[in-house]
Order: sequence, then structure tokens, then C-alpha cells
Amino acid sequence: MKGKRVTPSASVLPLPLQFIAAWLAVWIGRVLQQQIDYLKAENRTLKEAIGDRKIRLSDDHRRRLAVLGKALGRKALSEVATIASPETILRWYRELVAKKYDGSKLRTPGRPRIRNEITNLILRMARENETWGYTRIRGALANLGHHVGRNTIKRILLEHGIEPAPDRGKRLPWAKFIQAHFGSIAAMDFFTVEAVTLFGLVRYHVLFVIDIATRTVEIAGIARDPDGRWMEQMARNLIDSEDGFLRGKRYLIADRDPLYTAAFRRTLKSSGVNVLKLPPHSPNLNAFAERFVLSIKSECLNRIIPLGETHLRHAISEYMRHYHQERNHQGLDNALISADPAISTATKAVTSRQRLGGLLNFYHRDAASAVRS
Repeated sequence: MKGKRVTPSASVLPLPLQFIAAWLAVWIGRVLQQQIDYLKAENRTLKEAIGDRKIRLSDDHRRRLAVLGKALGRKALSEVATIASPETILRWYRELVAKKYDGSKLRTPGRPRIRNEITNLILRMARENETWGYTRIRGALANLGHHVGRNTIKRILLEHGIEPAPDRGKRLPWAKFIQAHFGSIAAMDFFTVEAVTLFGLVRYHVLFVIDIATRTVEIAGIARDPDGRWMEQMARNLIDSEDGFLRGKRYLIADRDPLYTAAFRRTLKSSGVNVLKLPPHSPNLNAFAERFVLSIKSECLNRIIPLGETHLRHAISEYMRHYHQERNHQGLDNALISADPAISTATKAVTSRQRLGGLLNFYHRDAASAVRS
């Protein structure tokens, strides 16, 4: 049996050539090492020259260092890197990879946000209807052509601090209570005025009642030292069967002033008027009365010096005529409470009616001028 002939492999170099290749590799490695040693020394020299000043690298610089640093590895970087630590260079590489595969710019928008118009409508329905739950609001929105999810309505209400319907329905807002009882509720309060008399300054207490529905005000009485008996008489005057201001009213809002005695409340209750005592330190609950006090003082009493009780009564009387017939009220759509029949719009002649020496003015067209023209 003949044996196969073995030929030398083409990849195996002759011994002399292997020696020459090994010598070249050693020589090239020595040259590269010398270059690396020089570059390392140069980097250290530059870093020492710069000192503590921070080297500002651009994104391109970081990208090049990150790619080369990743190829070297952490161990080799620790021997070569001088501008930044190996951990920093490798972090740059991770950020470069993450940026390559970042698809956030390709994402499509998610569910569109609820328009402000619909959000305001949801809040309005919840505030105006304390017993409406999420499903009821959702149905009311559907009636208007807005299709909103139940959980979306829940989220919007919670973001605006509005409680669920079971909790909202337990408490009736004071403003809604007032509106629900318009025409049968009035408010009462005092204000004081200092008048100059022969005996010095005298403080007068003015008691008034306001019809919340019509904003009509009745000055019940003016006294220097009101007491329980005086208050009982004021109560009898207010519930008089012929011209009592509180006829037909069921509730009277009043604060906790001790002048509102038990006898005073019993007198009113005998005519069907129940006194609602406000909680302590709650002036906003009697806002209609407080607003009238601000008006009469800022527009009249704070701009004059009352010279005795007679002058004070005259000033208040003039202001009350102005208040009811000549003053526009924002709470009544900027209209007058009761217009004077002598006023006409049929003439172009404008005249002015003055009270308290021009302190209170009213501009109108005179009906008599219209007839003459």
C-alpha cells in the first residue's frame, strides 16, 4: 500500500522568514510603545499646563474618545486616559449607544388632552350640581356632543379639589342656599356713625334690613344706646301687618350681636320669621349687608361730618332715596331698584339731580322736557 505524499503547508514560512517577521514585530511594537509613551507624556504636560481649568469637550470629541476607549477596554484606558477617567469615557460610549437606539422622536402622540372648554364644563356641572356623580356628568356631556370617559372626569375633578358626589351632596353651599330662598330671606345688621354735637362726638347705631332678592333696604331705626326694649319695638315695626318690611319673609340672617335678644327673636317668630344666627367670625355669610354698609359709608357718610342727629338722619334719608331710585346695582345687572316715573328717554336734554350739595348725582332725561319739546 502506497503512502500519501505530505506537502508542507503554504502558511508555514521558512525559518529565516519567521525570524525576520518576529524581528519586525518586535521593532514595530517598540516604535509604537515609544509613540504611546511620548503621547502620554505630552498629555500629562498639557494637563499640568492647563492646571485646574476645566477642559471643555464638544460632542464630537466625546464621541471619538468613547469609540476608541471602548475598543481599548477599562484596563488599558486606566493606563492611557488623562483627559477623563475610564469610567467617564465608557459612560460616554453607553450614552452614544443609547442615543443611537433612542426612538422617542419616532413616537406618535398619545391620547389627546381634554380641551379647556370641556374641562371648564365638567367643573361647572360638578359645582352647580352637588349630587351629580361621574356617570351623571358623563351623560350630560354626551347630550352636548362631548364623549368623555368616566375616569377622565374623575381625574379632572380630583385635580381641582372637587370631592365625589356623595361627599359634595352632604353640604349645601351657602351661596346656593341664599339663591334657593330668594324672595323669602332678608338680612339685618348694624353700623355706627360718629356725629358732632354740643357735647362732643356721639356714636349712633343704625339698624337696617336688606331684602336679598331685590336689594331694597329699610332703615329700621337710629339710636344712641339701643337696648332690648328698643330692639323689640323695631321687630314689631318690621312685622307690621300693613307696612312691615319683613312681611312675607321666612328667614332673617343676623350675626351673634347680643342685641338680638330672645324676646326680639320670639317677636319675629310670632309672625313666621325665623332668625338664622351666623357662626362666629363669618362676615362673608352676611355679604349683602356688609356690601350695603360699604356703599353707604364710602359714597356718603365718610365724606361728610354729621352735625347732630337731625343732620345724620337727613343724610341717611337722602342717600336711601339715591340708593333706591338713582344708583345702579351690579347685583341687579347694573339696573336701578325702582326707577323714578318722572324720568324719560324721549328727549335729548340731559339734566342732573343733586343730593347733599352735589355729593350724590344722578343724570337723566326729564319727562317734563320731553312733553315741552
